[in-house]
Amino acid sequence: MPESALKSFPKEFVWGAATASYQIEGAAFEEGKAESIWDRFSHTPGRIRNGDTGDTACDHYHRFRDDVALMGRLGLGAYRFSVSWPRVMRDDGTVNEAGLDFYDKLVDELLATGIDPHATLYHWDLPQSLEDAGGWPARATAHSFVDYAMAVAGRLGDRVRHFSTLNEPFVVADHGYRIGSHAPGRAEPKAALAAAHHLMVAHGLGVLAIRSVAPRAQVGVVLNFESKTPATTHLLDLEATMVAHDHANRWFLDPIMGHGYPSEGSRAWDWDTKGVAADDLEIIATPIDYLGVNYYTRAVVRSPLLPERSEPDVERTGMGWEVYPDGLTHILQFVASRTGELPLFITENGAAYPLDESDPAKDPERRDYLARHVRAAHEALQRGIPLRGYFAWSLLDNFEWAHGYAHRFGIVHVDFATQERSIRDSGHFWSEMARTGQLP
Repeated sequence: MPESALKSFPKEFVWGAATASYQIEGAAFEEGKAESIWDRFSHTPGRIRNGDTGDTACDHYHRFRDDVALMGRLGLGAYRFSVSWPRVMRDDGTVNEAGLDFYDKLVDELLATGIDPHATLYHWDLPQSLEDAGGWPARATAHSFVDYAMAVAGRLGDRVRHFSTLNEPFVVADHGYRIGSHAPGRAEPKAALAAAHHLMVAHGLGVLAIRSVAPRAQVGVVLNFESKTPATTHLLDLEATMVAHDHANRWFLDPIMGHGYPSEGSRAWDWDTKGVAADDLEIIATPIDYLGVNYYTRAVVRSPLLPERSEPDVERTGMGWEVYPDGLTHILQFVASRTGELPLFITENGAAYPLDESDPAKDPERRDYLARHVRAAHEALQRGIPLRGYFAWSLLDNFEWAHGYAHRFGIVHVDFATQERSIRDSGHFWSEMARTGQLP
């Protein structure tokens, strides 16, 4: 292997940053946009920290040209964004042309700046009208997704080369329908299971729909993964870790790759086969062109049947998540063991840390977090993992779901009072990676 390969990423490796529509766009009720489940959830008292909403967020809807110019100054090669379903589709199922126009202009601006657009169709902002009709636990929502996917890909597919159907279906089903901490806020385990399956059906149907109107596009899906480590070598801890791993890391990946649902993970989901149509697994396993991998941390798993132990003193982010870069290498190896030569992208990786009030651009912890994970990603490449790109989460400080604006992930600081953007130290580091690809 050439010496240069040991110290750098391949020249064709993609460096980008990621965002999501509800977290940055604002303009929550402008130009025909319908209500989303996050509009309803964030306006429900007690649901979001400090009563925050995404009504304005980063005002990206009005400032997208400035934000794209900022990406250009950072030297990013790609930008992963999500399309707002309720901005594009009216409650009656017809297309809101003004909503599509926004993404049309965004894509053109990105391409004019030399940035490759990576579009995600569903990053959690379901139209409230569809939730009122049953939401993801209802099979009809998967068919509504097809109409939406065709509308977006039909308009943007001549220029967008990468479409992801869904972002983190695990979180949608688990947090939205089992725990209730995310929109729509339902704590209904059976509904969560139905939602998980119908999300997968929507993915498979969505892949087919996108290809029908944008045959040259690469189509994939984005899944979240968490490294699982047993707390001890006790057999109960080992068993609990296996169940947790199958539940979190295999439940969505395996059926997408044609392996069906994992048996151990079914114990966590309380799975049965009701509601599974004869050809569902075949639809879910529709071949994809790439897989997006979201990774932030690991979980140390303890069996509930064993006595509680005190948590070890480990390095943690502002979210309380353990900083564990080796887990990224481990997860990429695990995923590749299930996907073979399928190209992989790290579609989200980053960290939230408390704001430095004296200088918001200073974020040494985030820079260090990213540098260590970059080295872990390079280690995966050295081991032969077909990793093609890396998107930092997030380009901008934004609305962090149930946490509101209390946690900041941005490599660019946003002053929400003035909407002023400031590139952080981590942003300058990411810019250097995008321009040189040299290991830190």
